Amino acid sequence: MARSTSTLPLARSAVVLGLAAALTLSTAFSAQADTIIDGPVDLGSASTYGVLAGSTVTNTGTSVVRGDVGLSPGTSVTGFTGGPGVIVGGVQHVNDAPAALAKADLRTAYGVAASLTPQESGITELNGRSLSPGVYSGGAVQLADTGALAFAGSADSVWVIQAASSLTIGSATRMTFSGGASACNVFWQVGSSATLGAAAQFQGTILAQQSITATTGATVAGRLLARTGAVTLDTNTITVPQNCAPPGTPSGTTSPTITSGTPSDGTVGTPYSYEVTATGNPAPTFTVTDGTLPAGLALDSDSGIISGTPTTPGDTTVTITADNGAAPSDSETYTIGVTDVAVVPTPGPTPAPTPAPTPAPTPAPSDSPTPAPSDSPTPAPSDSPTATPTPSDSPTPSATTPIFPAGDDFGGNGNGNGNGNGGGNGGGTSGSDSSGALAFTGSESSGPLLAGGLVLLAGVALVVVGAVRRRRALLTEK
Repeated sequence: MARSTSTLPLARSAVVLGLAAALTLSTAFSAQADTIIDGPVDLGSASTYGVLAGSTVTNTGTSVVRGDVGLSPGTSVTGFTGGPGVIVGGVQHVNDAPAALAKADLRTAYGVAASLTPQESGITELNGRSLSPGVYSGGAVQLADTGALAFAGSADSVWVIQAASSLTIGSATRMTFSGGASACNVFWQVGSSATLGAAAQFQGTILAQQSITATTGATVAGRLLARTGAVTLDTNTITVPQNCAPPGTPSGTTSPTITSGTPSDGTVGTPYSYEVTATGNPAPTFTVTDGTLPAGLALDSDSGIISGTPTTPGDTTVTITADNGAAPSDSETYTIGVTDVAVVPTPGPTPAPTPAPTPAPTPAPSDSPTPAPSDSPTPAPSDSPTATPTPSDSPTPSATTPIFPAGDDFGGNGNGNGNGNGGGNGGGTSGSDSSGALAFTGSESSGPLLAGGLVLLAGVALVVVGAVRRRRALLTEK
């Protein structure tokens, strides 16, 4: 009798395996459903821009942009001012404050979109797909020429497609919505550059790290926002979505909190660096929202680093805000002091000391010797008596002819001719007239001299007379 084998254990095993597979699939789908975006990605001030670029904006043909056109930090926008392109209901901002702010908000939105966890990874071709709300990611993502892509959801549904490298939308492609969904809530985060083919009908906002090119006849219900590169248009129509629901906060994000402390002070002429740090997911951007930085310093919005070389001393107060799209943002006010560089004088050659002038010694007062009065030598009596007046108590007689006593011989003739032992000529005249007065010589100035001479002569005569008398006395005694 043949032995029969029961199939019941095999059946039971199959049931168990089937249940396990079902549970696995259910868990996988539940994990996908857990990725929820609470609202559209917050674009901040960039939401009003149909075109926003970093390097240049170039238009060829009759492009129409219904919204703002902006460029920062580049300066070249061509094809709109004076045509052929037109801006409807918007403003052109070229390297100004609104454009710079929009670029900062674009960076924040780009970071938020890139940080989301995808519910489906590895996508490449979108043709023929109908995407439910959520996050999708791939490397090089494309929609083939004449291809179609559908978005099925409601007015509150949000889609984020992450292309790590490039996004290529083929020519004559189309995108459609169902259930009340709209282009307000479709965001394309592109790691490099995006290209829209000719006559493509594109829906949503492109957030590209580098550049965006829209070829001839492509239309966009959304925005073309390039962070660092160019936006190039060719006879395109770009319409910024209107009446969109307020932005929400995608799950998994956290609002920023500034964590850096008090900044250090700087010095004029010395390189300076200070980093403003903050927590938050995604990484926040930093902007100056009040006050100004010290002259010579600038803030890097991506890294939060304040750097440069200060040029002006003083204290400066500035408010810096960190924002990553998750409310609320965080702000901090800093005071940065800049001191002037100390001027150290360059030592020059030491001048040789100039000797102080030595004062001349003050001479001691000297008693000038008083010249001793000199006794005029008394002329010795000569043997030849000089004619002198006879001394008497009466007035001085005329000096014409001296009178001598009889018997005296003085070796000379008393006739007044001056011929004696002196060897000179006395002039032969007694120097007086018959009246006894001195004769006039013709010079008034000789009067005193003549008088002095007569006095001297009288003195000499007295001496001579005295000598004669003494001699006589001696002779008499003998």
